[in-house]
Amino acid sequence: MAASELYTKYARVWIPDPEEVWKSAELLKDYKPGDKVLQLRLEEGKDLEYCLDPKTKELPPLRNPDILVGENDLTALSYLHEPAVLHNLKVRFIDSKLIYTYCGIVLVAINPYEQLPIYGEDIINAYSGQNMGDMDPHIFAVAEEAYKQMARDERNQSIIVSGESGAGKTVSAKYAMRYFATVSGSASEANVEEKVLASNPIMESIGNAKTTRNDNSSRFGKYIEIGFDKRYRIIGANMRTYLLEKSRVVFQAEEERNYHIFYQLCASAALPEFKTLRLGNANYFHYTKQGGSPVIDGIDDAKEMVNTRQACTLLGISDSYQMGIFRILAGILHLGNVEFAARDSDSCTIPPKHDPLTIFCDLMGVEYEEMAHWLCHRKLATATETYIKPVSKLHAINARDALAKHIYANLFNWIVDHVNKALHSTVKQHSFIGVLDIYGFETFEINSFEQFCINYANEKLQQQFNMHVFKLEQEEYMKEQIPWTLIDFYDNQPCINLIEAKMGVLDLLDEECKMPKGSDDTWAQKLYNTHLNKCALFEKPRLSNKAFIIKHFADKVEYQCEGFLEKNKDTVYEEQIKVLKSSKFKLLPELFQDEEKVISPTSATSSGRVPLSRTPVKPAKARPGQTSKEHKKTVGHQFRNSLHLLMETLNATTPHYVRCIKPNDFKFPFTFDEKRAVQQLRACGVLETIRISAAGFPSRWTYQEFFSRYRVLMKQKDVLSDRKQTCKNVLEKLILDKDKYQFGKTKIFFRAGQVAYLEKIRADKLRAACIRIQKTIRGWLMRKKYMRMRKAAITIQRYVRGYQARCYAKFLRRTRAAIIIQKFQRMYVVRKRYQCMRDATIALQALLRGYLVRNKYQMMLREHKSIIIQKHVRGWLARVHYRRTLKAIVYLQCCYRRMMAKRELKKLKIEARSVERYKKLHIGLENKIMQLQRKIDEQNKEYKSLLEKMNNLEITYSTETEKLRSDVERLRMSEEEAKNATNRVLSLQEEIAKLRKELQQTQTEKKTIEEWADKYKHETEQLVSELKEQNTLLKTEKEELNRRIHDQAKEITETMEKKLVEETKQLELDLNDERLRYQNLLNEFSRLEERYDDLKDEMNLMVSIPKPGHKRTDSTHSSNESEYTFSSEITEAEDLPLRMEEPSEKKAPLDMSLFLKLQKRVTELEQEKQSLQDELDRKEEQALRAKAKEEERPPIRGAELEYESLKRQELESENKKLKNELNELQKALTETRSPEVTAPGAPAYRVLLDQLTSVSEELEVRKEEVLILRSQLVSQKEAIQPKNTMTDSTILLEDVQKMKDKGEIAQAYIGLKETNRLLESQLQSQKKSHENELESLRGEIQSLKEENNRQQQLLAQNLQLPPEARIEASLQHEITRLTNENLDLMEQLEKQDKTVRKLKKQLKVFAKKIGELEVGQMENISPGQIIDEPIRPVNIPRKEKDFQGMLEYKKEDEQKLVKNLILELKPRGVAVNLIPGLPAYILFMCVRHADYLNDDQKVRSLLTSTINGIKKVLKKRGDDFETVSFWLSNTCRFLHCLKQYSGEEGFMKHNTPRQNEHCLTNFDLAEYRQVLSDLAIQIYQQLVRVLENILQPMIVSGMLEHETIQGVSGVKPTGLRKRTSSIADEGTYTLDSIIRQLNSFHSVMCQHGMDPELIKQVVKQMFYIIGAVTLNNLLLRKDMCSWSKGMQIRYNVSQLEEWLRDKNLMNSGAKETLEPLIQAAQLLQVKKKTDEDAEAICSMCNALTTAQIVKVLNLYTPVNEFEERVLVSFIRTIQLRLRDRKDSPQLLMDAKHIFPVTFPFNPSSLALETIQIPASLGLGFISRV
Repeated sequence: MAASELYTKYARVWIPDPEEVWKSAELLKDYKPGDKVLQLRLEEGKDLEYCLDPKTKELPPLRNPDILVGENDLTALSYLHEPAVLHNLKVRFIDSKLIYTYCGIVLVAINPYEQLPIYGEDIINAYSGQNMGDMDPHIFAVAEEAYKQMARDERNQSIIVSGESGAGKTVSAKYAMRYFATVSGSASEANVEEKVLASNPIMESIGNAKTTRNDNSSRFGKYIEIGFDKRYRIIGANMRTYLLEKSRVVFQAEEERNYHIFYQLCASAALPEFKTLRLGNANYFHYTKQGGSPVIDGIDDAKEMVNTRQACTLLGISDSYQMGIFRILAGILHLGNVEFAARDSDSCTIPPKHDPLTIFCDLMGVEYEEMAHWLCHRKLATATETYIKPVSKLHAINARDALAKHIYANLFNWIVDHVNKALHSTVKQHSFIGVLDIYGFETFEINSFEQFCINYANEKLQQQFNMHVFKLEQEEYMKEQIPWTLIDFYDNQPCINLIEAKMGVLDLLDEECKMPKGSDDTWAQKLYNTHLNKCALFEKPRLSNKAFIIKHFADKVEYQCEGFLEKNKDTVYEEQIKVLKSSKFKLLPELFQDEEKVISPTSATSSGRVPLSRTPVKPAKARPGQTSKEHKKTVGHQFRNSLHLLMETLNATTPHYVRCIKPNDFKFPFTFDEKRAVQQLRACGVLETIRISAAGFPSRWTYQEFFSRYRVLMKQKDVLSDRKQTCKNVLEKLILDKDKYQFGKTKIFFRAGQVAYLEKIRADKLRAACIRIQKTIRGWLMRKKYMRMRKAAITIQRYVRGYQARCYAKFLRRTRAAIIIQKFQRMYVVRKRYQCMRDATIALQALLRGYLVRNKYQMMLREHKSIIIQKHVRGWLARVHYRRTLKAIVYLQCCYRRMMAKRELKKLKIEARSVERYKKLHIGLENKIMQLQRKIDEQNKEYKSLLEKMNNLEITYSTETEKLRSDVERLRMSEEEAKNATNRVLSLQEEIAKLRKELQQTQTEKKTIEEWADKYKHETEQLVSELKEQNTLLKTEKEELNRRIHDQAKEITETMEKKLVEETKQLELDLNDERLRYQNLLNEFSRLEERYDDLKDEMNLMVSIPKPGHKRTDSTHSSNESEYTFSSEITEAEDLPLRMEEPSEKKAPLDMSLFLKLQKRVTELEQEKQSLQDELDRKEEQALRAKAKEEERPPIRGAELEYESLKRQELESENKKLKNELNELQKALTETRSPEVTAPGAPAYRVLLDQLTSVSEELEVRKEEVLILRSQLVSQKEAIQPKNTMTDSTILLEDVQKMKDKGEIAQAYIGLKETNRLLESQLQSQKKSHENELESLRGEIQSLKEENNRQQQLLAQNLQLPPEARIEASLQHEITRLTNENLDLMEQLEKQDKTVRKLKKQLKVFAKKIGELEVGQMENISPGQIIDEPIRPVNIPRKEKDFQGMLEYKKEDEQKLVKNLILELKPRGVAVNLIPGLPAYILFMCVRHADYLNDDQKVRSLLTSTINGIKKVLKKRGDDFETVSFWLSNTCRFLHCLKQYSGEEGFMKHNTPRQNEHCLTNFDLAEYRQVLSDLAIQIYQQLVRVLENILQPMIVSGMLEHETIQGVSGVKPTGLRKRTSSIADEGTYTLDSIIRQLNSFHSVMCQHGMDPELIKQVVKQMFYIIGAVTLNNLLLRKDMCSWSKGMQIRYNVSQLEEWLRDKNLMNSGAKETLEPLIQAAQLLQVKKKTDEDAEAICSMCNALTTAQIVKVLNLYTPVNEFEERVLVSFIRTIQLRLRDRKDSPQLLMDAKHIFPVTFPFNPSSLALETIQIPASLGLGFISRV
């Protein structure tokens, strides 16, 4: 179809944008040919008119469907153009946090500026062995592809890493090398891979620096060749370097630094060994302070220095050489501080005794005067004479800087050479993988010679890249046999010719450098004259005559000519070099030796990243007389030659491309700048790859993928059995233009946009189908709704009409009733109204008549009252008139009298005027006179009164005296009488007072008695109430105590059960951990044994030429075929001399040291294993003892409980009696209330007092008993064991109830308390002993750890020594170890000899006793029996042969027995028809016979030969599952037989009496049981590895890729990587294949008679492998994370569960191992939108880690348009909710994890005497005994 047909309404396109580069828009109407404007709507809702270019009429690029956004491979996109690439990278980088993306054959890596957990060893193992397109894009996938192609195609490989500074090139190269070092391993123990990785810190310290764009920018290019042998294991490496930026040594821009090594030196200046260097702070030196940024955030230069020195030591650079390097580097720093003083314009001098120069000369070992002279002078040589000419200050500074750069460059080359020597291998290199870490295309505001060389190198690399892409496209078309035309791609050969051809830029530059007066200006003019207007790629700037422009493949670049000639010459004064060559410091002349022989391997220009030439791979020898000529080669010429050699190397290899992209210039994590990204994509060739792909047939589908994806577009009649023909028929109908697609052999090729067209048709078809389904379903729903509504309406109508009828009838009834009610109501109202009117009329009449009468009465009353009023008024008026008349008369009188008084006053005033003065003088005199006169009058009056009184007194006195005289006489008479009376009164008063006192006393006594009686009554009542309360309290306490005892017993039972379960679980976990650790040690031990045997084999094969082989062997499986050796102490001691002799004979000191280290490690592992086993045994014994003691303890505690319950019952009865007595007392008090009763002396009073005292005493006793009971409860809670408590208590209660006497109860109680205390003391002592044992065990473990650490330290120290010293040290250590072991063995032998002598003595004693008994029995035998004796010996041997169950063989037939029964026995042949475990039974019967003979040598030899034979057969046929399963089963059976017939009681429980007779009698083979157990563990681990190797290829295909439910999963378009898989499909595996394989495994194990428990453990391990591998691949494959794939996985898991149910293995724990996979599948299917969904996911996925959940959500990819992507905000919500979850940060599951295996004892019911030996085994030399 035409491309314009795709521009329909709602189609989405990309339009250019100045900010975002490209913006998405949607068409508002269809495009028609001829339209000049497109109506668009942007994503933010803004409408826009997009004008088309009138010349080209090019339409904007179409946007890919959302389903294709975020694809792993950009070539899988339907529309291949710049905006699609940019958008896809952005979505993957920002939304999914994926930094790697494929673009055809290129891996695009975007720097995240953040540490990501995607480079661990688990990720490396996941990518190892996988096809490149099967996993998500990764640097490890590229490395794996290179590794596999090297092994498969026998061709060297290259990984080309390029990008801008700060894009992550160095890190990517580092991870690629780490991958090779991990997956391949090394061919020797020299740790070559570690040395390869250790070269990185050294090269980074001397070649990396901080720039404005990158804190660790590589300022040189490097090409590392990693060498491999024929088995494709790393044997060495070689490094070539390019373009070291020498100018950085002497100059740094703002915010930049010099090379790291200088700052590391300055940071370590305080170290003692650096004191002689006289270093200081970095700001002190001129060469390190120019950038003004001496420190990098987060980097400790002192620590980095330590890492650098360690790397140097690892690479064999000795300490003396390291100090030499540091001396030269310090000298360079001091040289930079040398200052010059100008004499004049043409000469200069150095100040005398200049400190920096003095230090420089001391460090370099040169003369101060010579160096000072030649820094300020230079030598000029002519044809006849030589002149010494002074130089100006500027030239001297430049010469100083040139010398510093030259020294540093030579030191750089020297270090590179030594690193290469350390990485060089003596073994012949079979192939290599090269990693090229080189800078990308550069363009700055000012571009000089450095950028020119860099861009020239990128032009060459881009040409090679374009040719390789074109070649791959061509090969693909030819492979598929489709017609192809030459693809037009950008060829940059003209640009390369412009630079390097004859009369090119470099040629003219070299020519100008040879001219005596050549300059940059003249060179620029030559360029203009030669190329301007003649070459389309060369231009001249408009405003400059000192610059030129070259059109490179990525962009136009303007170069400034200034400095080109000087940088190209790179001149250094020869005299200065000669001074350095004459140095006494031996390292310095070494740096300049190579200059006299060959070209410098790496040279650089004076400034910038200047090209250094290396370097042929095999440098030619210099001819005599060629040195000076070679020395004069320009930098450009050297760089061109170096670049040609690099391109030859790359062209001879298969390249793999990694393009690193810098997302932003600010180093912000996961921030994407579209402008910067597009610039780099254009510059690195990614878009060119896209363009080349788009020019041909970029979209490619296999026929099966096309059929699966577009089956919906076919009709049933179109589907044929031939998928290829079906696809052809459909495509011819769908796409009419046949040029838009081509049919290949296995694939269909589409041009750009056709897949999008097919996707559009498919989406339309699905949308139409959805609409039809929706229409039908909606119609059905509406019909259902209508029918429900109609039915409901009819029902409602029926009910409404009935309701209306009922309402009408009710209305009629109400109307009739209303009429009747109205009739009576109206009658009532009328009658009521009449009555009211009648009553009102009568009332009105009465009121009216009363009113009239009252009015008449009022009139009469008013008349009467008015008469009275008139009378009073008339009288009042007469009185008022009289008073008024009288007042007038008085007034007239007053007026007259006033008038007369006025007249009199007037007269007096006239008289008074004459005496007025006199009155003034005597004011107040009159008053005084008047007062005196008044006083005189008063005194006269008083005087008169006094006289009268006195006269009266005299009269009265005389009369009184007479009276008194008479009275005195009378009084005298009466006084005597009074005295007598007073005496009588006093006596009476005393009597009265006494009586009063008695009265008061009696009253007070009465009151006190009454008060006391009231008080006593009150107290008694209160006491009774208190006693009642205390009684109730005691009752409640008793009930509470009973309840608490019951609850505590129940609680203690539950807690002890829980504690027991938890302790059991913890012990099981600890035991599993110990088992896992022990089995891992066994695994490592066997690996070391295999390694040792491999080394022996390699030493034996060193003489012969190895056969070529191309089989890949991983480091983890490289030793699977090695031979096992028996590790018991006996064989170890016997084989030790032989093992020590073999390496010495071969004269291989490294192997000897390796052997000694391995042997030492083996002994350490054995010791550690033994200590762990002992510790485990001790713990088990302790657990058994504790359990036995706990079983003894409960009855005693139960007795105490029962006694205490009895005591409580007794208390309860006493409380009842007390209550009865108190009630009786209360009744007595209430009945008799008389004072006599309550008197203190009354009998009731005394009785009451006695009872109160007894009650109080009893109460105290009860309180004490309650306290005792509480304390007993506390002690019970701490120490009681709940088992059988209640049952024992009932028994004891019956016994206690029989004890009638309280004394007996008390004695029993005291005895129980004593026993309780005794038990508590015993418990405390046991607890202390247990704690002491724990402390001792911890001390032993700590000592073992310290011993282990000491051994590891010794091993590390030995590894750091040189080879000779290492051998001596290891030998010395081994000799001391062997001496100690010999001493220990001697002590053990002495002990064993003593025990043997004791046992022999006992045997003699027993033999004597037996002889005596036999003699006694013989005496009792009759003579007839003695005569018959000779007849019976014929039958005795037969009985022994029939019933003894032993096999006899000769000593010399032992090897034959092992050969026929073990080495040559094939499970598929003879062993199929045998009894399960027959070889084990035969071997045990042979051991029994040797035990019967008491031949310890024969037993030891047979067991040793058996174990070694099993190891040999497993080594020989260790990859065969049946063989490994067969011998695992027989080894376990042999082990069980040794246990069953060992004679130990624990193993004899299930034996028959006859089997017990067959037990071993003479030897204890417990040690050999342990050895056999270890062997069984090793066989089990080998069985797991065999299972894993068989299942591994099936799991991903069967569990993930294969569609078990056909049609559920939709196939998306795949990219180029899926099609260029390095391994062709070998047939796909399905889930049925996995289940068939599981059935095969299970049937084989059952056939071999393997223990059921062991089969369960094997199945659990298999299911764990299936779940882990499936989940790991799911987490690393974006194409597998979809809803439909989740359904497939859940179905597959259900099938596996069904298989477990069929085999009765659901309780094996296998299902639980699949839980993470099940939850991952559920996570793919659940809703992922709201917060509720997030909460559900967090609670559901408890078996997945946070990293796994987030990874699955990030990778979730819709397969169809109807699915929705997971929003970034939702993922953030999940992370926020899971932030408190503490789980492993590891992303992948450990698929190599092996669960610890146990071998539960499984005795056999088979009788040994019934076993028959088949003739097919060839064991005729064995006879039954």
